[in-house]
Amino acid sequence: MLLGVIADDFTGATDIAGFLVENGMRTIQLNSTPTTQVDIDADAVVISLKSRSCPAEEAIEASVAALQWLQQQGCQQFYFKYCSTFDSTREGNIGPVTDALLDTLGEDFTIVCPALPVNGRTVFNGHLFVMGELLSDSGMRNHPVTPMTDSSLTRLMDAQSRGESGLVNYQVIEQGAEQVTSLFGELSQAGTRYAIVDAFNQAHLETLGKAAKSLKLVTGGSGLATGIAKNWAEYLSDQSSAKAAGKPQKAKTVVLSGSCSVMTNQQVANYAAKAPHLVLDVKACLEQDDYCEQVFQWVLNNLDGTLAPMVYATAEPEVLKNIQAQYGAQASSHAVEQFFSKLAHQLKESGVQNFIVAGGETSGVVTQSLNVEGFHIGPQISPGVPWVKAIDSELSLALKSGNFGNENFFETAQGFYHD
Repeated sequence: MLLGVIADDFTGATDIAGFLVENGMRTIQLNSTPTTQVDIDADAVVISLKSRSCPAEEAIEASVAALQWLQQQGCQQFYFKYCSTFDSTREGNIGPVTDALLDTLGEDFTIVCPALPVNGRTVFNGHLFVMGELLSDSGMRNHPVTPMTDSSLTRLMDAQSRGESGLVNYQVIEQGAEQVTSLFGELSQAGTRYAIVDAFNQAHLETLGKAAKSLKLVTGGSGLATGIAKNWAEYLSDQSSAKAAGKPQKAKTVVLSGSCSVMTNQQVANYAAKAPHLVLDVKACLEQDDYCEQVFQWVLNNLDGTLAPMVYATAEPEVLKNIQAQYGAQASSHAVEQFFSKLAHQLKESGVQNFIVAGGETSGVVTQSLNVEGFHIGPQISPGVPWVKAIDSELSLALKSGNFGNENFFETAQGFYHD
């Protein structure tokens, strides 16, 4: 194994795994850190955790355990993958986990690179933008768990970590990888622990990938994965078949959406105009014991159409606030997650084979309820969202981070099947 990736949620894991496969790395995604012997034939392994918004101590413990397992497999470089919108609170978990990984590796310097220009996430003079808007002005300011109200990556990182950040701006990056590597060295010698790097186009990311070749640990969104993968090109044997194992088959399919992001709201509205759809009743989730059975029967009755049926908990920000005010944010969120977990299990038992899922938390609970231990990574539906296929069954999933994909994503995903 060449590269070991630790991702802080399920959709983030498939996001980066997809970019690695697109750049020729045979990649396996594991949905937890193995506790028994696992035989893996791959160039890269991505371990997906659920550590984005849990207590920092839990995130550190899980991330260090994943790192130690990847070290035991002989990985030569390590990548801590978080969201391209830097989803975190003032306390973490990006900073604390980065510090713990550096300590475990005996390193004292890394880079911070959430940029993913192909999906509108760019960094300019150390500030993070989403589709041309400052992060703090984007829809992420209303995130129910990690509202992002500051766009300065330096301030965000310094507030939640124990080191200091320095900036590598685009002017240096456009001078080439050697200049960037040299500045990395200067920052490290001066006691800077994290280099915040600008990136607003693909060329920037490829330069940064080259400059980061010698770093034991890199951190960022999935965009940097392209440049990192290219560093290993001479060691890759069968690049052409990297994504063949993860292609989905034509079979019974369902769409499940638990995200309330701006893009997912648009995707749900677009798809609902074409396909059978049912909006989740949070009150019924909390108060009716047989509600999941009712929805399950509705899905079964709508599986034979041209397009897959959709069950969604997606809501506009004001509607979401009202639900949380009435039932409590934690209780309502937990009820929705448990509903999707139970529904997915019942659908699998009834023969549903393909699951298209929107939202990181929803993707996590669905994957766990399906008892999928790992995936082959298949073709990308849109940048950062590949189809994945279970390593031990015929189940296929498309796990979409909330704001990824265009308005036609749910329909587009169903065009990748083969007989």
